[in-house]
Amino acid sequence: MNAVVVRLCAVFGRSVAVAAGIAMAGATIGAGMTAAQVQAATIDTIAKQAILLDLTSNTVLFEKNADERMAPSSMSKIMTAYLTFEAIKAGRLTLESSLPVSERAWRMQGSKMFVELHNNIKVDDLIKGMIVQSGNDACIVLAEGLAGSEGSFAEQANRKARELGLKNTNLVNSTGWPDPNHYMTARDLALLAEHLIKDFPEYYHYYSIREFKYHGINQGNRNPLLYRGMDVDGMKTGHTDAGGYGLTASGEREGRRLLLVVNGLPSMQARADESARLIEWGFREFASYTLYKGGETIEQVPVWLGEQETVPVTVPQNLSVTMGRADRPGMKVSLVSNAPVAAPIKKGDTVGKLVISAPGFPGKEVPVVAAQDVPKAGIFGRAFAAAKYLVFGNSL
Repeated sequence: MNAVVVRLCAVFGRSVAVAAGIAMAGATIGAGMTAAQVQAATIDTIAKQAILLDLTSNTVLFEKNADERMAPSSMSKIMTAYLTFEAIKAGRLTLESSLPVSERAWRMQGSKMFVELHNNIKVDDLIKGMIVQSGNDACIVLAEGLAGSEGSFAEQANRKARELGLKNTNLVNSTGWPDPNHYMTARDLALLAEHLIKDFPEYYHYYSIREFKYHGINQGNRNPLLYRGMDVDGMKTGHTDAGGYGLTASGEREGRRLLLVVNGLPSMQARADESARLIEWGFREFASYTLYKGGETIEQVPVWLGEQETVPVTVPQNLSVTMGRADRPGMKVSLVSNAPVAAPIKKGDTVGKLVISAPGFPGKEVPVVAAQDVPKAGIFGRAFAAAKYLVFGNSL
């Protein structure tokens, strides 16, 4: 079997040049769907840790010390919100449920919702107090309501962190209160925020609430980007002496959602300005391009000893790539397959890969799969194919 490269055209309604190349027989097809990293344009930041993602195409646009342990401060409350939303979705809580305020929650210092001792507060109000007002007291009420104690809640949070793939996270409380054993990385925090956005879209709107009044005290959302008219709709600020000033922020523009985590900034003003600058850079310098829709036929790949001579191939899910706008004209797309593919073929079998490249783009490989079954030919069909091969050779 000879590997072949099929030239693909008319992507984005225009011709796309395809690089020539040969795949080694028996080569492993990579998953191709993990986060790619694109840094065609250059930028830097005074933040100690940072990561900027394009969630639409699962692409890292920029990172700095993204795997360095850091104090996440109140950005830890994204985990408290995640577990709260999960409990509501599972039916263990409702937004109308009321939870009691313990003396520990009432006495908690730092940013506060100003809960009343021994009062019962609706979960809906506690969520607003946690997200809008960054209330440490609200977090403890929720943690105790979910797990009985904040210590038990931290155990649940760490189990969830491992389940979500957070590789360098350890949480000891629900608030982000300073503790040397309470840490995350910018990458882990971004992954957690991404999960919350995708797993609980029905509750994400809490992050765009600009102010909330409770106990006669009106407080504004501390996320400075909500007030700058730049399409940001979440998520959470943080500040401790150990961590500096940080922000996890997300916004959507022209069908693209970006997610930013920065930490270790020297002031509130720097947090606001650096976050705005990085997100605007991501929207301005990059764009996402849809190559194929899931299930759309990309090409016909030759079949060996099958009931039909070719099999249509596709990608299982919509395929988009993000790259610098200036790099798009040089995009090249190849379909590489060890063709002809031997029958029988089952729908969904991997039969090749798409190889995508462009100047300044690190390249991406995505598996392509058979769009339908191709049974093995009967004895007469196989005999005819063998005779044809002897006469014409491998002219596929």
